[in-house]
Amino acid sequence: MSSAGEAILCERCDAVCCRLTVVLQDGDRVAPHLTTWRDGLHVMARDEEGWCVALDSARMRCGCYESRPDVCRRFAMAGPYCLELRADYSERMRRGIPLQLH
Repeated sequence: MSSAGEAILCERCDAVCCRLTVVLQDGDRVAPHLTTWRDGLHVMARDEEGWCVALDSARMRCGCYESRPDVCRRFAMAGPYCLELRADYSERMRRGIPLQLH
């Protein structure tokens, strides 16, 4: 996590957003091998550890950036939701509470 005053960059992030459930919408053009159906919703698939399968973990970058879902396009790095997720994640890690995926 970034310290106070340090710029928030995806390369230095724990990629908490890449563990969120991403529900695909009409018009999203994501390769079918990166998606799945869960609870009746068409979503981005996750690996066995809960990460979005499109995440290039070696570079901490989206592997389908040019065709990423609309919801991912609207997620603002260092925006209010990003900061909230990062703060919650930091607190959970400080307290030893694992991130729960639903």
